[in-house]
Amino acid sequence: MGIEFNTQDMLDTYLFENTQLLENLQEIVLEQKDEEYFDEDSINEIFRTMHTIKGSSAIMMYDDITAVAHKLEDVFYYLRESHPQNVPHVELVEHVLTVADFITEEMDKIQNGDEADGDSKPIIAELDKFLSKIKGENGSASGKTEKAEPQKVQDNSKQQFYIPPVVAGNSYHYYRIFIEYYPEIELANVHAYKVVYSLKALAAEMMYDPQDIVSDEGTAQKIIEDGFKILLKTSKEKEEIQKLIKPGYDIKKVDIYECTQEDYKHGFGENITEPLKIDLDSSVEDIEAKADAAEQAKDKKPKTPAPGDYVVSSKKPGKGKKLAKDKKVKADKTAFISVDIHKMDMLMDLIGELVISESVVLQNPDLKVPGLRLDNFNKAAAQMSKISTDLQNVIMSMRMVPLTNTFQKMNRIVFDVSRKLGKDINFEMIGDTTEVDKNIIEHISDPLMHLVRNSVDHGIESKEERIAAGKEPKGTVTLSAKTESGKVWISVSDDGTGLDREKIMAKARKQGILDPAKPDEAYTDKEVYQFITLPGFSTNEKVTEYSGRGVGMDVVVSNIQQIGGNLEIESDPGHGSTMNLKIPLTLAIVDGIVMKVGNSNFVIEAGVVKEFVSVKKDMMIRDPDGTESVMIRGDVYPVRRISKWYHIKDAKENVEEGMMVILEVEGKHICLFVDTLIGKQEIVVKPIPPYIKKVKGLSGCTQLGDGSIALILDPGGITE
Repeated sequence: MGIEFNTQDMLDTYLFENTQLLENLQEIVLEQKDEEYFDEDSINEIFRTMHTIKGSSAIMMYDDITAVAHKLEDVFYYLRESHPQNVPHVELVEHVLTVADFITEEMDKIQNGDEADGDSKPIIAELDKFLSKIKGENGSASGKTEKAEPQKVQDNSKQQFYIPPVVAGNSYHYYRIFIEYYPEIELANVHAYKVVYSLKALAAEMMYDPQDIVSDEGTAQKIIEDGFKILLKTSKEKEEIQKLIKPGYDIKKVDIYECTQEDYKHGFGENITEPLKIDLDSSVEDIEAKADAAEQAKDKKPKTPAPGDYVVSSKKPGKGKKLAKDKKVKADKTAFISVDIHKMDMLMDLIGELVISESVVLQNPDLKVPGLRLDNFNKAAAQMSKISTDLQNVIMSMRMVPLTNTFQKMNRIVFDVSRKLGKDINFEMIGDTTEVDKNIIEHISDPLMHLVRNSVDHGIESKEERIAAGKEPKGTVTLSAKTESGKVWISVSDDGTGLDREKIMAKARKQGILDPAKPDEAYTDKEVYQFITLPGFSTNEKVTEYSGRGVGMDVVVSNIQQIGGNLEIESDPGHGSTMNLKIPLTLAIVDGIVMKVGNSNFVIEAGVVKEFVSVKKDMMIRDPDGTESVMIRGDVYPVRRISKWYHIKDAKENVEEGMMVILEVEGKHICLFVDTLIGKQEIVVKPIPPYIKKVKGLSGCTQLGDGSIALILDPGGITE
């Protein structure tokens, strides 16, 4: 590896942009892994991705990344230009994913401050064989290819020209290129060099200004203010250049003009033909007069104005004069900046403290003096609450990200594992655009990976077994997501063998998990299936790379419990299994109903509360076993007394003195009996202390305005 630049910002930009490119690359490849070949757009996109990664890696002097990206670029250049037939598609997919994995691993090392010391030679050798094979099969080459050498970047701070070794053909075109970047783009000099590096493949000769874009960081601001200029001598047509340089997230505008050899030789000096500036107020006659005067001043014949000869600058907005036709108004481009997630976490914490402080102010006992009029205060408080709520919504929207990338990673796992196990599996994604808090995604990636691997390894049978069972030869793993009542439901299902109750029971009995006094029939299927989530529990008799060691499912449960979620398992023997993850939409701030039971405060999410009802004693129904229900408008609801559930003293026993809260969760209804309703307010969710983490029906805690602590009820745990 070459010497690293000391510019941390340049490194951060390199890692961020290439990470985005690799995620997009993997998505493209996995979407078409089951096709017969890549379509033309995908081939072009993969080629451009590798070209960009090669260029930026060369700038940073990561030679192995540059070399492997360059070799894969060669493969897709051949596919794009030669359109070979009978290309082994699955093999090509594996090569692309191997390259993506290599680059990702190297970037992870760089991110952690280690040296990118991976060996690219084996990957390049395999790509050489593959390129030789597809060329040889189509008679386009003898099968020999040049070995990829590491692409090194020299410091051209004292040079203005780039001259490649050989360019085919003797007919050259000369171009003037003007590039304008968005002002919010950081390290514009790096983006400019990426353009230069891209053009080297086409250039017979090239000049650019500013010159010292690699060694002088100060050129970044100059490029933002004045743009980036390039003079290019090439045998290629203008269209080829436009394919490599076009507006995007960093480039605002690109102008490419063909010029004369004389103008090209003038370089960026004063003698070069400059665009003629005019005002929108000018008439067509004025423009033609200025053009003629400019031409005659250089003792040249008047010429017909060509596109790009004039730079239009607005002098007085709002005037209705036209040059030739209506000027097309371009919509503003959405601007993005990258922000350290730790700063977002700090901002979220501060907003949480702001919400608590707001509650302390608005619920201050000093404001409850009888006869005290606080009209102005209440108006100001209402305005403050509105601003606080808007602020929360904005920061929450900034933290919400779709599950698409996470689901695509699972797609990759299915592809890799199914290939190694020799199984033919189709992967389906439903609801992958569902958005959740970024912190939630970080907690569910490992659990999802384990669940998907289990579906592929344990669940889906071999092709022969499926045919013998009368199933389609190709198995299906489905990953779906949806939001409901402030929760995210993520399901991993397969159409495989399902769970074997008897086999699980036998293993549980062997490990001493079963209660000797409880008959096997007394265990429900749900209870039995939960055994597989215990540490060290595995029914696989053969240890493989993916299963059999008794690890995985306990990791799933542990990670999910850390964020207040749970795992539910369903299975239909012979037809498949479904693993349901129920997790909170966010770990931050939610609307809650505050209730009091005895001397304890409880909060429940407002989204699951259907209504509040006062009941009479004659509406209550008591079963012989002590179970209570209540009849409300002809419907019977089971009743759960919070005081008995958590053994709270000094709570009200008479139902006529308290309040029934009707909850609706997943189509199930239940009534909570509480002493008093305090009201609705925004609550800041805090993690539960470890010593009460295992208490059923609790998902968190919060601080109220009076400084007291309230426990947050988990609706799912309450309704079970």
